Amino acid sequence: MLRSFFHWKVFVNLIVALVIFVGVVWLTFRWLEFHTNHGEEIQVPNVVNMKVQQAIEVLDDQGLEYEVDSFKYDPKFKPLQVLKIYPNPGSRVKDGRTILLKVNPKTYAPVAIPDVLDRYKYLAFRKFDLLGLKVGDTIYEPNIQKDAVIRMMFNGRVIKPGEKVPMYSTLDLVIGSGPMRNVVIPNLVGRTVAEAKAIIAQNYFEVGLVEHEDGLSDDSDIIYYQDPASGSVRDQGMQIDLWASKKTPAEMQSKIQKLNSIYKTTDINTMPEPSDNEFIPVPSEEPVNNTPKPTVEKPKTTTNTNNTKPSETKPAEEKPAKKVIVE
Repeated sequence: MLRSFFHWKVFVNLIVALVIFVGVVWLTFRWLEFHTNHGEEIQVPNVVNMKVQQAIEVLDDQGLEYEVDSFKYDPKFKPLQVLKIYPNPGSRVKDGRTILLKVNPKTYAPVAIPDVLDRYKYLAFRKFDLLGLKVGDTIYEPNIQKDAVIRMMFNGRVIKPGEKVPMYSTLDLVIGSGPMRNVVIPNLVGRTVAEAKAIIAQNYFEVGLVEHEDGLSDDSDIIYYQDPASGSVRDQGMQIDLWASKKTPAEMQSKIQKLNSIYKTTDINTMPEPSDNEFIPVPSEEPVNNTPKPTVEKPKTTTNTNNTKPSETKPAEEKPAKKVIVE
């Protein structure tokens, strides 16, 4: 067995295998050196402060690749100016290496409008400030949401959350001033349900119960009764209940009378105020004697125009005054 192992043919095969292995390794390294330009390096040119187009031309001439990345806009530098590169200028890299260019953009990046609708106004102010947005005019209009943001305006148009505007843009906010007090309830009888709902919303009231005679929900039905009644005085935000039918209000008189017996009450808000000349009796705890006070007649006097002695006249006898006793 050992003789066959030390045979000269075995040594020849081992030497051949070793030569082939060394040759494969050498060829592999030569191939890698050829494709990676091993030992050949290029110095990164200084393209900082150049225009991005000029910097790209320099990198192309050097056989280097490039990738452009926008920095946050800085007004101190020119638009599209190269602010920084990586690797740093003067570094030695292989041919074909990608150089990262940090470039100043043309202007500020657009900002998405935050959703501040129905939010407290000072919360909206803080969010705008954090995003680099400015608040212009604050317009107040009647709304039950006091101090809440109702709409956002940009350049005179309504803008929705999520839309993008340039940074440092100025937006106007429409803010609710709260419900008004003592507002007259509009007349909704004879209107369709759809029209009544629109009128209620325009006057900043709330739609309450809507009862249809046929039990369906047809907005084309006609209103024949409402509570509170038209002309009543209520605060905005209160509910208005509606009764509707496909019939006209004249045809629903029996139903109206029945509803009146339930809902028709004296509304202190609609009672007329007394005029200044109107006497309002005030009850007294003591009984009042209605006996009229006596009147005293003054004696008549005559003027003497003839410089004669006036004739003696007896004064008119005065009747004794009656005593009025108030217990």
